[in-house]
Amino acid sequence: MKLREALSCLLMALTYCVCSFGQSPAGESAKVQLPAQENFHLFFLVGQSNMAGRGKVTPEDQVANPRVLMLNKEGDWVPAVDPIHFDKPKVVGVGLGRTFGLEVAAKQPEITVGLIPCAVGGSPIASWEPGAFDKPTKTHPYDDAIKRAHAALEAGELKAILWHQGEGDSNPEKARVYEEKLHALIARFRKELDAPEVPFIAGQLGQFPERPWNEAKKKVDQVHRELPEKIANAAFVSSDGLTHRGDKVHFDAESYRELGRRYAKAYFELQSADPAP
Repeated sequence: MKLREALSCLLMALTYCVCSFGQSPAGESAKVQLPAQENFHLFFLVGQSNMAGRGKVTPEDQVANPRVLMLNKEGDWVPAVDPIHFDKPKVVGVGLGRTFGLEVAAKQPEITVGLIPCAVGGSPIASWEPGAFDKPTKTHPYDDAIKRAHAALEAGELKAILWHQGEGDSNPEKARVYEEKLHALIARFRKELDAPEVPFIAGQLGQFPERPWNEAKKKVDQVHRELPEKIANAAFVSSDGLTHRGDKVHFDAESYRELGRRYAKAYFELQSADPAP
């Protein structure tokens, strides 16, 4: 953890009341003091395993910050400590979400961040359609995510959708229709959540020399890269220089943290680009 993040955690712990800090991966319930709805900024975390996170968890990743919360599996707001996702409990770990939340909270001291983790490892984009069923996790990724998002919106305001997905569509047949499906998904999320202009931020797939990209993965990457040109209030986050954990698929823990910082940077750049009302 960076020194700034550690100091931020300590200072904010003095001004906010939190009854319990260390949380289990499943998100054991803890009583937290929620801010006013307009000061509770929510972020929707969706996609597959590189959004959920597979990095090695350290004690620093489980230091709670009372201004960075997550909606746990049971639907309770608790301090956001890794792992924040619960799609595959045996393998889930550090992801990009917590670092993203810390970065946003540090830059906006007047707000509290609420993370809504909904990623499902291994899910192709077809799983992110209404009614779609994911057999490995026995879940309905889209339907379950929308249900959680609506519950979260009772307490706060949606500020961005964070997306990292595409490995599951990196074959010729699926890649051919990936752009159509992703653009439809963005529109569907925005309509369903009554947030027509909410920022949509997509992260680049891992670029690992040990596993060269095929043409299908290059096509998926192109779709992600072109989002800012084709979709309003969208951003693309590069994975340049990031490394994997040894499996040539998932980022390592430090790369996830760096990815979180890059998503936060993209978020603030989109904010600054918004015209004044």
